[in-house]
Amino acid sequence: MPLTKLVPDAFGVVTICLVALLILLGLLCIAYSFYFQSHVRRQGYIQLGYFSGPWIIRITFILFSIWWSVGEILRLSFLRRQRRFLDLRWQENACKWYIVSNLGFAEPCLFLTLMFLLRATLKMESGALSGKWNRNTAGYIFLYSLPMLALQLAVVLSESRLNGGSGAFVSLPHDFTRTFIINEQDGEVASALCTYPLLSTIILGVFAAVLTFYLFWLGRQILKLVINKRLQKRVYTLIFSVSSFLPLRIVLLCLSVLTSPEKILFEAITFLAFFSLFCFSVVSICLLVYFPVSDSMALRGLRDMEDEERTVTEERSGALLLAAPNSSENEEGLSLRGRRDSSQERYVELSLFLEAEN
Repeated sequence: MPLTKLVPDAFGVVTICLVALLILLGLLCIAYSFYFQSHVRRQGYIQLGYFSGPWIIRITFILFSIWWSVGEILRLSFLRRQRRFLDLRWQENACKWYIVSNLGFAEPCLFLTLMFLLRATLKMESGALSGKWNRNTAGYIFLYSLPMLALQLAVVLSESRLNGGSGAFVSLPHDFTRTFIINEQDGEVASALCTYPLLSTIILGVFAAVLTFYLFWLGRQILKLVINKRLQKRVYTLIFSVSSFLPLRIVLLCLSVLTSPEKILFEAITFLAFFSLFCFSVVSICLLVYFPVSDSMALRGLRDMEDEERTVTEERSGALLLAAPNSSENEEGLSLRGRRDSSQERYVELSLFLEAEN
């Protein structure tokens, strides 16, 4: 079924609206993180400062999500009909840039950042949430993403050599390396429509599969350290998000080579592939950024209550005892203990499941 003007316009408008929502959510979470960080520094909440340790990496995760979502706009076909704004050469280069930017950098960095945020919960005893940890982790994310960036860049720049052209290495079908096709209407060139090279998708799929298995292992370790059932639900939700939305996106991108960008089916498949990673990003931002900060703000209120009525609070069911390092002979670090009471439950942020007790 050939594309009508309405179908790509509808998918394009919905995509732009979802991108705007993701950017708005990201900016609100960034502002919330800075707000909490300023309270920690100005009001001297030393213990809660420990909770805000990975705040830079959380913000980095949001920035990668925004980068990816903005890049998704570059591939939209309905924007490419506006030739007065985007000439054909720009459209071709935009498709190549999209593959390198999103499949080669933004998406791998999203997966890596998620991995390091979860891994931090198992490394608290070595100062994993310090400022130095944030700097080192940011460097590791960029370093580990370089191989993916190099591979995707090689696929885009070596398209002719991989298709049996001059100086060819191999002779692969065009679907393995093609980043765009020229759309013609009434015998005239109308636009360059972006496609997903199968080779690029396979490379991304292998990378995502390795990290997914590793994140499964991390999730199992974290589940042994959570302190209540609601934290368990958060971990299970995150594991479900990783294990469902990421493979679904890879499968859909692979299926996109079976149809042409000039068909409605291609638009539907690519939109679903976008929507799957959109859901993954929203769930991850909520679980790794918003809820941890929200829980820490709740603990701040509990700290104020403890300062006013310390003896009463310590006996109250469901209270959390926040103890500074070396505060007693039986506590050699930050001790978080909760007594089960559904009406009084407080939650430790996702990146601080581990109780640092000896």
